[in-house]
Amino acid sequence: MNPQLAVMACLRGGVFRRADARACGYDDADIDYLLATGGWRRIRRGTYAEQRAFEVVTEKALYLRRVHRALRAAGGMVFASHQSAAALHALPVWGLDLSTVHVTAASGRSGRVGGVYRHIRDPVGPGVLIWNRLPMVSAARAVAEVAATSPTIPAIALADAALYAGLATKRTLRRAAGLLPYGGDRALGVFAHCRGSASVAESRLRFILSAAGLPDPAEALPPGLEIAELEAALWFPEQRTLLEFEPRHPYWHEELEEDADQPPPPPTADGPPPVETCWIPWTDLDHPKTVLDRITSTFARAARRTDIRHVDFARM
Repeated sequence: MNPQLAVMACLRGGVFRRADARACGYDDADIDYLLATGGWRRIRRGTYAEQRAFEVVTEKALYLRRVHRALRAAGGMVFASHQSAAALHALPVWGLDLSTVHVTAASGRSGRVGGVYRHIRDPVGPGVLIWNRLPMVSAARAVAEVAATSPTIPAIALADAALYAGLATKRTLRRAAGLLPYGGDRALGVFAHCRGSASVAESRLRFILSAAGLPDPAEALPPGLEIAELEAALWFPEQRTLLEFEPRHPYWHEELEEDADQPPPPPTADGPPPVETCWIPWTDLDHPKTVLDRITSTFARAARRTDIRHVDFARM
């Protein structure tokens, strides 16, 4: 199930209609196939649910329901903002505070009432849209608002996800930050750390590397390298080191069919094969010093293994 349909299912209490699936990019053949193979389950005529919805209810799903109720109760007088809008855009909300629904209005009293925090912004500003009759800010504005008000690392992960999904560009993020009534400089500082990560784990790992002043990894892996399906890796060619990690919470992007008129993708990076491999589990990312010690130790081992000793044959 793609993220847009997942959001629709959360808003409808875990179910969705055939029309919802079509609006989110599924054709009738796809729908029938998913029903026949058990990926989706028929609840009643024309109403379905993902099979996994009967197995677990996530914190994000409950949060989306609260956001939906708050917007419908306001009758169109407020619009979702901050992490509430980010969740509606199907962006990951890892590490963000989901105890409060965030909405913005043009007038009234600001503050938190009954689990809903009301932000006042008059005029409401740009980047407001309607999706499925739900008013919300654009993805770029939501990311900028989170970056201005939330912890740095979750905000970086959210910005990376928006860039990876194509819901924002660095230009639209910077523009949205510049239009914030407060916190714009903080948001720009967050965006400076975005490195094109493909998962929350990679965003966290790259931030640890950058904060410690370690070199940036190469843009591509060395040729002929096979990585396990449930793993991801960063390649440091000068250190001859491969840094593998768990790709927890991978970001989503639209899988498009290859266009025959488009040029082929560039080849993978050239260079010598790795001589050392370092494994970083998800739990270690909570302890940056442990991660850095493990990486620098691996760099040191690789340097010892690749050291070339010059021999003076005249003295032999």
